[in-house]
Amino acid sequence: MTPEAALAELEALGDPDDAAGMAAYHKADRRYLGVRVPAIYDCCAKWRAALSLEDRIALAAGLWDTDVHEARVAAAKLLVQARIRPDDDVWRLIASWVPTFDAWAIADHASGAGSRRLVADPSRLDEVETWTTSDHMWTKRAALVMTLPWTKQNHPKPHELEARERILGWAAAYVHDPQWFIQKSVSWWLRELGRHDAPRVRRFLNEHGDAMKPFALKDASRKLPPE
Repeated sequence: MTPEAALAELEALGDPDDAAGMAAYHKADRRYLGVRVPAIYDCCAKWRAALSLEDRIALAAGLWDTDVHEARVAAAKLLVQARIRPDDDVWRLIASWVPTFDAWAIADHASGAGSRRLVADPSRLDEVETWTTSDHMWTKRAALVMTLPWTKQNHPKPHELEARERILGWAAAYVHDPQWFIQKSVSWWLRELGRHDAPRVRRFLNEHGDAMKPFALKDASRKLPPE
């Protein structure tokens, strides 16, 4: 399967009216085909079943390089898999995409793939931490979006709790950033954590909530149970 053949399959599923609406909604200057996400998933499932890991990586790289919206979504979805061994080449490809993020939907699909690789090898958090001081807003945001799995544990093991506290330290530094997407990434992380560790979120908000934008503070608190 070549990137050209895969793109042709996606193009055949496109709808011009949907493409125009997607371009207006996402606002990133690239080509849109008007293919709905479930149809992209179906294509990726078929391609994954037919391809080796090496070929999947090559296809994902080629689709990303087209800079077509749906092709980039498909590139990310080709690499969403919990168990991949070895996975260094997958991680390197996903990490190479991060500086090119320029819109939330593609960034979130790629971050979903990246989060699996972080869970598989948490030592990669050292690299992700370097993103937290980037001048590129989307790179900075990706550090929190890609680490959302650390909000999920009800009873974290010591190493998971250590990683959680490390990431909360990044979030604490972000509360002073006025950019909407950065504030939203903080509130998203806290909102998800609040489902599993409400006291820790309340403590964070007591310490840092005054620096957050009102919308982010409200969003971070939205799922907290009554005290």
